[in-house]
Amino acid sequence: MWRRTRDLVAGILIGSLLMGIWVSAKAESGTDLSSVVPFSAQALWLMKQTRSLLETYHVDGDKPADEKKMLYGAVRGILQAWGDPYTRFLDPAQLKEEEIEVQGEYGGLGIYIAQKDGRTLVISPIEGTPADRAGLKPNDEIVKIGEEVILGWDQDRVVKTLRGPAGSGVTIWIRREKEERLLKFELKRENISLKTVKLEKMNTSVAYIRLSFFNEKTSEEMKKALAQANAMKASGIVLDLRNNPGGLLNAATEIVDMFVDEGIIVGMKGRFERANEVIHATKGTQTRLPMVVLVNEGSASASEIVSGALKDLKRAKVIGKKTFGKGSVQTLFHLSDGSAMFITIARYYTPSGLVIDHVGLKPDIVVEGEPVKDHKKDAQLQKALQELKKIPGKQTN
Repeated sequence: MWRRTRDLVAGILIGSLLMGIWVSAKAESGTDLSSVVPFSAQALWLMKQTRSLLETYHVDGDKPADEKKMLYGAVRGILQAWGDPYTRFLDPAQLKEEEIEVQGEYGGLGIYIAQKDGRTLVISPIEGTPADRAGLKPNDEIVKIGEEVILGWDQDRVVKTLRGPAGSGVTIWIRREKEERLLKFELKRENISLKTVKLEKMNTSVAYIRLSFFNEKTSEEMKKALAQANAMKASGIVLDLRNNPGGLLNAATEIVDMFVDEGIIVGMKGRFERANEVIHATKGTQTRLPMVVLVNEGSASASEIVSGALKDLKRAKVIGKKTFGKGSVQTLFHLSDGSAMFITIARYYTPSGLVIDHVGLKPDIVVEGEPVKDHKKDAQLQKALQELKKIPGKQTN
């Protein structure tokens, strides 16, 4: 014991001496310490002490933790200290998974989540996936995965645990409003291939377009759907953004631009020039058919941009329930070792100047209910069809 204590004290003394020599050298060379290290000398010394104490006294100190794991843990700690669940770190493996999702295919349950007030919430299940078929709903809180309580887990860890090879099983426990007990869901993972736009003809002439997510393929899929709507001589469009968790900003603005040919689509306000941007519509549209937009508490981020712009520009009436309220913009910054981080660089506002972050978008007409597969029993959709009839007749391109 005396030997280990002696070694620790010696290490601390040597470390202090080296730190002092290094700081002095930097001072003599005229280099500001804060320009070359992320923390003060005292803070760096605290980190050094922590590692030395762990390696000296921890029961498994002779098997030190992986250097990269400690580094990544420190980076995640820095980001978490900002208190923003959307500013997050991705190691190289997590970054690859994120890129796969944006491209439109991955193995998992088909569920979008977000963290709010320290809780992991379902934004929405993806239509036709295991999560959707099992009956998961927006605002369900995930409490346990298997036998592990996920309190304190970051979002990336939750996502990684929920995903896995097709055919493998996972059990999740949900806390749902108005339910006294936790709900247990036993699910089997599948290959999730995302087709983001789905067109269906309703009431002989209405084009019902379900937009489930915004990824790299969304714009082209929407152009095809609108071309089909025009070809079938549709009299109007119902754009369903319910349970759409968002996605790529540029995909959202491109969708709005298909329906309007002038005005602001979205504005962004941040702390530097690039983050302060106003995106305008361009001349020409894909269709001028009258339209109604459906939203609910599962409509977030990019879907709030689309519904907010179409509402403010008087292009469409918005029907349903107040949206999720995720009104911030994240940019991906790649780091030198292949890892990356998403940083919230701005909050967006609708054409009328409304900031949606943590507030949500209130629809023109509030209708309770939720999406159901039997359209005749879908109260929100039926209200949308009624309102569509009130808009002056079919417009031509």
